[in-house]
Amino acid sequence: MPTLLVKNASLLVTMDGQRREIPGGGLFVRDGFIEQVGPTESLPETADEVLDLSGHIVLPGLINTHHHFYQTLTRAVPAAQNANLFNWLTTLYPIWARMTPEDIYISTQTALAELALSGCTTASDHLYLFPNGSRLDDEIAAAREVGLRLQASRGSMSLGRSQGGLPPDSVVDSEEHILKDSQRLIEQYHDAKPGAMVQIVLAPCSPFSVTGELMRQSAILAREYGVHLHTHLAETEDEEVFCLEKFGLRPVAYMESLGWVGQDVWFAHSVHVNENEIQVYAREGCGVAHCPTSNMRLASGIAPLIEYLRAGVKVGIGVDGSASNDGSHLLAEARMAMLAARVREGLRGYSLSGADAPPLFSARQALELATIGGAAVLGRTDIGSLEAGKCADFTAIHLERLDYAGALHDPVAAILLAQPQRVDYTVVHGKVVVSEGQLITVDVPALVEKHNRAANRLLNGSSGQ
Repeated sequence: MPTLLVKNASLLVTMDGQRREIPGGGLFVRDGFIEQVGPTESLPETADEVLDLSGHIVLPGLINTHHHFYQTLTRAVPAAQNANLFNWLTTLYPIWARMTPEDIYISTQTALAELALSGCTTASDHLYLFPNGSRLDDEIAAAREVGLRLQASRGSMSLGRSQGGLPPDSVVDSEEHILKDSQRLIEQYHDAKPGAMVQIVLAPCSPFSVTGELMRQSAILAREYGVHLHTHLAETEDEEVFCLEKFGLRPVAYMESLGWVGQDVWFAHSVHVNENEIQVYAREGCGVAHCPTSNMRLASGIAPLIEYLRAGVKVGIGVDGSASNDGSHLLAEARMAMLAARVREGLRGYSLSGADAPPLFSARQALELATIGGAAVLGRTDIGSLEAGKCADFTAIHLERLDYAGALHDPVAAILLAQPQRVDYTVVHGKVVVSEGQLITVDVPALVEKHNRAANRLLNGSSGQ
C-alpha cells in the first residue's frame, strides 16, 4: 500500500474536534487514508512519496456543496447579465437545450479544474437537463480524469411550460424515464464505502420545474437505496409566490408535504425562510448549500447564515452555477460567505460600537463551512478534516507571496481576509492533482480551447448534431 509523508508545513489546520492548528505540522498517509497527524518530528521519517510543504499553510480539502458544471459554457452571456433568476433561466434554457454529451464532458472538466485550483477536493454537481443524448455518465467519466471526488446529482425537470412550469417543454423529460435512469445510475455508480470517489444523489430541480409526484417517488427511491436528496429551495421571492399560487404552501411547507425533510436532504440557497422554517431544518436535520455570490449576482438576497448556525442547521458552501457566479473558486466563495454574513448583520441593525458588541462572522468560521460543514451537509464522515482514519484530502497555499505580505501574523485569516489566490497543491485520497500551482491531471490549454469553441457554438445557435 503506497505511503505519503507531508512534512514541515508552516501551519497545518486540522478542523478536527479540537480545531488544532499545528506549526511545523504534517501527515502520514497510507493507501489514501490518514494514519497520523501532528508535528513533523512525531511522524515517520520516510514514505514512498515525501511532500515538503515548508512555507505553506495546509488545510483540509474544501468541499463544494452545490454547482452546475455545464454552466461554464454560458458565462457572462450578454442577455442574461442583468436579469433576476426567473428571467435569467428563461433566457438560458434555449441555449442549454443545444448541449451535447461532449459539452457536458468538457464543461465538467473546466469546472473541476477551476475548483481544484481553488483548493476543492470534493464537489457536488446538480445536472438537471440532458439534451441531445447527454447523460450523467458523461460527467462522471470527465470527473474521473480530473481526479476530484464527485457527488453526482441526477437532476431532472418534468414540469414544462405547457403544464404550468417554468422551463420550455424541449428540456423536460418523462417521469418514468427519470426514475428508471435514477435507479440505473445508483446501481451502476454509487459507492457507499469510506473514500468513495463517486456517489449518486437524486435531485429533482425545483418546485417550479418538477411535479410533486416526481418529488415523492424520488424520495422513495433514494431511501430504498440509501442515497441523499437535493433540490433548489426558497431561492427567490418569485419562487415563494409560485408555490403559494400553485400549491397553497410556502416552499418549505411544500417540501414537508412531500416527505422531503430529513438528515438525507439538503437544499440549495434557502434565502427566503422565516424563523419557523429554520427550526424545521434544524429539527429534521436538513442541510443548506449557501451560495452567496450567485444570490447577489441574481439579486435573490442574502441567506440567514447566522440564524442557521445558531439554530444548529448544517451549512456548507456552494459556488453554484458558473453562469450565475461566474466562476468556480471555492476559497473565494468562503470569503464571500464571510462578507455577506457581515453585511446582513449590518442591514439588520447590528451595532459595531460598544465593548459588548459580539465579534463579526470570522474567517475561521467561513473555513469551517467550506470543510467540515460541507462534509456534514453531504452526509460524509470520511472527509472535511485532517485526522486519523479520514481521507487524505488536503490543499496547501504558499504564504511567502506578495498577496499575503504583512498578514502572516495570522495566516488562517489571511487566506480569506486578503484576496483569495489559487492554491499551490491539491491532494485527493493521497494523489496529487495540483502541484506547484498547476493542474497535472488535464491539459488545461487544450481544455480551454475546446471549451471556448463549444461555448461559441452554443451561443451562435448550433447543437452540433
